[in-house]
Amino acid sequence: MKASFVEAAGPAESLRYGDLPTPDPAAGEVRVRVAAASVNPIDCYYRGGMVKVQLPTPYIPGCDLAGTVEAVGPGATRYKVGDRVWGSNQGLNGRQGTLAEFACVGEDWLYPLPAGVSEKDAAAVALVGITAHLGLFDRANLKAGESVFVSGGTGGVGSVVVQMAKAAGATVLTSAGSPEKAALAKSLGADHVFHYKTENVPAAVKAATGGKGVDVWFETVPPGDLDPTLDAVAPWGRVLLMAGRAAKPTFTNGTLYVKGITLLGFAMFNFSAAAQRRCADDINTWMASGRLRPLIGREFQLSEAAAAHKLQEENTLAKSGTLTGKIAVLPPG
Repeated sequence: MKASFVEAAGPAESLRYGDLPTPDPAAGEVRVRVAAASVNPIDCYYRGGMVKVQLPTPYIPGCDLAGTVEAVGPGATRYKVGDRVWGSNQGLNGRQGTLAEFACVGEDWLYPLPAGVSEKDAAAVALVGITAHLGLFDRANLKAGESVFVSGGTGGVGSVVVQMAKAAGATVLTSAGSPEKAALAKSLGADHVFHYKTENVPAAVKAATGGKGVDVWFETVPPGDLDPTLDAVAPWGRVLLMAGRAAKPTFTNGTLYVKGITLLGFAMFNFSAAAQRRCADDINTWMASGRLRPLIGREFQLSEAAAAHKLQEENTLAKSGTLTGKIAVLPPG
């Protein structure tokens, strides 16, 4: 099979495109013919060695995929040959990733792909969708009638948070870096969009909520000074932190406990397959009804995976701002 892979952790340019043996599904796995994959920051961290783990050799990066079941391993009963599926959590914990024509995936990490939803859309929404759902509903326990702010409403996670929070009946506030991105965030359902390059976003959030502050603040960028954020959060509000492994934010202790604010850190990969399947059920419902769609900013062929990883790093690490939404990768055929 064709695949993009590395022989050892290294820069984006170390990704090679070539032939590897087509894998056979082990017990509890199915082999998926990959119709679409996507790129996430975590893929670059693993490929680049920023997350210190032992990688298979050669190593195929990639968490997300969508495609068709081509073979079923021993004991796997959830899917049959020909089923359309999507999923995430690949390329981790010794598992091979999804930047290949085929991927063998544990059936518990796959979900049925609804009719009318494209493989490209499903792959693009996979990791960011499950992450957004876990943050909003598992950790923050968002309820209808509450308010949510998410930074970067046209980013991979941010754009999905906007749509999910709106689908759940929340008032949604977000930030964007240009009038074009602000208009896009509005089209996704945001009620208020603030220009982070020209506005004091926490102050604007507080003003837009009549001085109360938001019930849930979903932070998608590494925080520094949390005091302005805490000031813009309502009493008994929740602050979700999911970015910045080395960030050391400062905050005033009294603001946190006097207002009863909860800081909630989380990482998608710590949640069980059962917990993530509950997310996938809602994601499928919203995708099938048209209430959830991913933003796909760029598409690359599998042979161009190195360029796709480089673009992701430029935006995640260098903050170039040249990418809106997700990067899709399409295998040949």
